[in-house]
Amino acid sequence: MTRHALLLPLLIALSACSTPATVSDVAPQVLVLGEVHDNAAGHAARVALLQGKLAAGWRPAIAMEQFDTDQQPALDTAMRECADAACVIAKVAAAKSSWTWEYYTPVIALALQYKLPLYGANLSRGDASKVVKDGFAAALPAALIAHYSLDTLPSGVLAAQENAVRDSHCGALPEALVGPMAKAQIARDVVMAQTLRAHAATGIVLIAGNGHVRSDIAVPFWLHRDGLRVHSVGFLEPATDTTAFDDIRYIPASTRADPCVGFKTGKPAG
Repeated sequence: MTRHALLLPLLIALSACSTPATVSDVAPQVLVLGEVHDNAAGHAARVALLQGKLAAGWRPAIAMEQFDTDQQPALDTAMRECADAACVIAKVAAAKSSWTWEYYTPVIALALQYKLPLYGANLSRGDASKVVKDGFAAALPAALIAHYSLDTLPSGVLAAQENAVRDSHCGALPEALVGPMAKAQIARDVVMAQTLRAHAATGIVLIAGNGHVRSDIAVPFWLHRDGLRVHSVGFLEPATDTTAFDDIRYIPASTRADPCVGFKTGKPAG
């Protein structure tokens, strides 16, 4: 049994023991819930939070970073035909996907249980690579580029995304690639924002990495420019910057190999 499976009953029980809230208290129109991708406790805590809001009566759509927008037809078919989350994943997710699907099975199960629309929110890896090579116009519709004025990016957003790219690559990425990769990250954010914007009136929740739910430079930033009310929740390990979220849920740190080892030695960590 995985760690998140062991933690989930306790977290759900704690959520159930908290003071009951009305739907308006717990259900902003757009809720973005972060994650540390390899942290099982964080995934369990997020599911417990979402389950509590659904139990209180909220019925949002669910959008997930883990599915690309071009997978939507397959996802729609799977949600109609499948009786469980494992079936949905088997029908839609690529066999060589890098996602740890056991962490996302409970989210998909909630969508099936409550009959909630489930949307792929992410830009595909192939299209992100096109942005790195040739810019936004290589992969994004002209209307989306114009809507968010991507040809004149706010300097603070681009600089912060470039810093995030440098940090995530342990300072070892060639500087010539930093800007293009930051733009690919921005492209992912605006594609996710577009998915949320399309369903904001009826309520929607985004499941994505903490980097995508930052209110200062990521998905919420672009939605705020649309005048939408967005609430971002970061699920953070200790000693993580806490200034970029509306709400923080601290989670135990996972034990993992030094992610910078591969950059320092030229070999993958672990």
